Amino acid sequence: MHIHILGICGTFMGGIAAIARQAGHKVTGCDANVYPPMSTQLEALGIELIEGFGTEQLALAPDVFVIGNVVRRGTPLMEAILDRGLPYVSGPQWLAENVLQGRWVLAVAGTHGKTTTSSMLAWILEDAGLAPGFLIGGIPENFGVSARLPGAPAQEPGGESPFFVIEADEYDTAFFDKRSKFVHYRPRTAVLNNLEFDHADIFADLGAIETQFHHLVRTVPGAGRIVVNGRELSLARVLERGCWTPVEAFGVETGWSAGLPDANGHFDVMCAGVTVGRVAWGLLGEHNRLNALAAIAAARHAGVTPQQAAEALSRFANVKRRMEVRGEAGGVTVYDDFAHHPTAIATTVAGLRAKVGRNRILAVLEPRSNTMKLGTMKDALAASLQDADRVFCSAVGLGWSPAEALAPLGERAQTFDAFDALVEAIVAEAQPGDHVLVMSNGGFGGIHARLLERLGARA
Repeated sequence: MHIHILGICGTFMGGIAAIARQAGHKVTGCDANVYPPMSTQLEALGIELIEGFGTEQLALAPDVFVIGNVVRRGTPLMEAILDRGLPYVSGPQWLAENVLQGRWVLAVAGTHGKTTTSSMLAWILEDAGLAPGFLIGGIPENFGVSARLPGAPAQEPGGESPFFVIEADEYDTAFFDKRSKFVHYRPRTAVLNNLEFDHADIFADLGAIETQFHHLVRTVPGAGRIVVNGRELSLARVLERGCWTPVEAFGVETGWSAGLPDANGHFDVMCAGVTVGRVAWGLLGEHNRLNALAAIAAARHAGVTPQQAAEALSRFANVKRRMEVRGEAGGVTVYDDFAHHPTAIATTVAGLRAKVGRNRILAVLEPRSNTMKLGTMKDALAASLQDADRVFCSAVGLGWSPAEALAPLGERAQTFDAFDALVEAIVAEAQPGDHVLVMSNGGFGGIHARLLERLGARA
């Protein structure tokens, strides 16, 4: 089958492309914004990328067009597909019908931590020899790819693993299917990591998102398992609407909990107050310990003991763009992180603070997500950056004033309408021993390389 993917460079659609190629399909695709790491991964797979959504792509004559949720009515190629009555399907539906059907799906949902927790869970199953397939909204360092089909389990060399781990996003499916992506996945094991208001461009309020989460809950079979953050009142409300599946809670003493971390971030894993394993890793922060608990609980449902899972996480190498060190120049370390929601920003800054102590943190922010562009979260922005020593914020493409939003930070915060001016201000401020934390859910104009180049030249 030849599939042509519209919006192929998003992490989800790029993952579908990789899986489809591995399954033997011919895959081509197009997008308006092509940037690493997904573009690099697709090119390495030999997948042809076309810039833009021009109607000349009809000449490719694929068997089906797979439509990403970045595509809107009015897009020339999409209009031509509709006018000619050509076959098309959403990415989540194609995945459900061609990959997930008949498999043991482990889905990780939540406002924050989906990518990291999915990566942890996939790695635990891999380390246990279960060879899971996965589709994750990032690139786990342990695997080097964001998606793959299940392989042959160590216990059954000639067979195929039944397990598939998927990052279960609550964002809408496509312009013609406004349900959340995750309702297509039909998981046997579902992780509900947390739930806050986000995606203000498609959800009116938190209650609207809770409704979508309950739609997910309704699809989990009675023989399945729901692993839920026991601290989240929003998730408690979701389950109160109706639940037909056994539930395990994490983050609470009556369920899965984490002991106090030592100076290295190592901690004991407890289930109902009984120590069942110890994670010895380099990741810091309570959010990562909660992610680990969720992954360990979900893995147990798939047959991996908590002790095995904890030992596997001691070999977990994190995810690209999750506090990823991009380089060091002139004594200044530059990090890349995907954080874009105020809660995630605060957690990320706190994690780096725990790592670097009193050394200065220069936080660099691009409010690029649809929610941030709308200004829905602007009042929480200053508080989320409170632990940074200096803040540099891009004001490009915003309909609100980041300078006003960051005013509570006083002279510590600066905003910029031009990319070059932003880079030069950071370089002028940075001193040996500083840590520059860049946070964006996009490519941010290749700012990491620019900063390292300028810092190196200055040295």
